[in-house]
Amino acid sequence: MPKDYSRPALDKHRLGEVIDLIGTIGLGDKENRSKDILGRVYEYFLGRFAAAEGKSGGEFYTPRCVVRLLVEMIEPYRGRVFDPCCGSGGMFVQSEEFVTAHGGRVGDISIYGQESNYITWRLAKMNLAIRSIDINLGGQNADSFHNDLHKDLKADFLLANPPFNMSAWGGERLREDARWKYGIPPVNNANYAWIQHFIHHIAPNGITGFVLANGSMSTSTTAEFEIRKNIIEANLVDCMIALPGQLFYTTQIPACLWFICRNKSGKPSPGLRPPSPSGRGTRGEGYRDRRGEVLFIDARKMGYLVDRVHRDLSDEEIARIASTYHAWRGEKGAGKYEDVPGFCKGAKTEDIKEHGYVLTPGRYVGAEEVEAGGEPFKEKMDRLTAQLRQQFSESDKLEATIKKNLKELGYGV
Repeated sequence: MPKDYSRPALDKHRLGEVIDLIGTIGLGDKENRSKDILGRVYEYFLGRFAAAEGKSGGEFYTPRCVVRLLVEMIEPYRGRVFDPCCGSGGMFVQSEEFVTAHGGRVGDISIYGQESNYITWRLAKMNLAIRSIDINLGGQNADSFHNDLHKDLKADFLLANPPFNMSAWGGERLREDARWKYGIPPVNNANYAWIQHFIHHIAPNGITGFVLANGSMSTSTTAEFEIRKNIIEANLVDCMIALPGQLFYTTQIPACLWFICRNKSGKPSPGLRPPSPSGRGTRGEGYRDRRGEVLFIDARKMGYLVDRVHRDLSDEEIARIASTYHAWRGEKGAGKYEDVPGFCKGAKTEDIKEHGYVLTPGRYVGAEEVEAGGEPFKEKMDRLTAQLRQQFSESDKLEATIKKNLKELGYGV
């Protein structure tokens, strides 16, 4: 007797979502039909699987909004793009979409990646193949620390979402590694090994944007503190962003974004590529001198709930964060930058030193100016302070009158 493959318990709501999605992107208007149908369906299933599997699913899937923010920040118009822990390849997909959306040519970027997990490595190959994205993922899956498949690569753009707080990374076998230019990372946490691995792989005018656990911004262990201090003093840290919680499938703990730039002088070096299609130029060209400065952005209050446990960033929020960074860098056509209390602050290295080299944005951006009843915060505080001063004066007069009357009655105070 043949097996019954029917599934009465199939989640009809989820199946309906899939059918609606495929119908929308495949049978909709001309614009939708011209889009990357198979790729979008594949990405949909990656996202749904990550949501269903929790931590294990999130190991290969970075939420689309986080990838978009990283890409919009570093603007990979042309050059070499690298992700040494690439998961299912979402960083590369968004990089190519960014180039196309801004009038560039997909062939203007060369893509390199590496992934240690065999199954995830195959997922990445499939994800990129169905989009016809040409990429060098190496001939096999491999550990970036112990078998660097792109040892000589110096990338113009590096994007990554490495495993947070990885303890079993084999650091005890790499104590003399050439990558540890700013200090030897601890063997029980790979966060600062990843940071130095990324720095090692960026070109003289390159930039890297990556995700890490919040603790990386303020950890006080001797080794990690020294490395953080050294890369700050070396003028490598360009921008720090505190993200809202619930963005990731791997953890409910908020994460942060680091942006490290090799050239913050504002002066281009020989060999730079032509200006980008946006007219903003390439890294280090047309920007202002940002040495001795770091931009802090506190985005913890941003985002909206898409379900009970997951949050997303809107297009407007991503644009606000990225445009703030572009303006602060002094990019052509990006507008004028201004500090916004509670949101962004350009801080000097001296300020960061006074805060113990802690890179948590909340330490620097201050409190948000809140308007209550349509009255600006400063004006309201000035009014209330003046009112309190008057009440104190009246209180002093009243106290003096009471004392005088008591004294006349023979009860001096």
